[in-house]
Amino acid sequence: MTEKADNLLKEATENGQKISPVLPAHIKNFLIDIDGTVCDDIPNEEPERMATCAPYPDAIKILNGWYDEGHIITFFSSRLEEHREVTEKWLTDSGFKYHGLLLNKPRGGNYHWVDNHIVRATRFKGKFTNLEEREETIQVFKED
Repeated sequence: MTEKADNLLKEATENGQKISPVLPAHIKNFLIDIDGTVCDDIPNEEPERMATCAPYPDAIKILNGWYDEGHIITFFSSRLEEHREVTEKWLTDSGFKYHGLLLNKPRGGNYHWVDNHIVRATRFKGKFTNLEEREETIQVFKED
């Protein structure tokens, strides 16, 4: 994360104990997939395509808008560490504004994220637009 993003973190406590810092409630911490989400789906087995794929224009517009609003943008990809340089160059050359890049995300989809922080998931279905509020059914841990 960049220094600008780090400066947004606030110290937090729970039951009198210090816990990991948190962002202000109005700031979202977006984790954005790359392949199949902001450009065509390019498998790791075809890395030569990573440098020349075209980004989805609506993705650049929406993500850069979120960045400009002060949200944290981190790309989270199944691309391998050996693809970092070509990926960072592609993101920059394509005009994406972002704070970080996490690689080696497990492949295969069907993700189920377990965390001690609130996690919101939005499935990409072909076009970036502004987000809207909806009520959906989710799985949660059973309370005693």
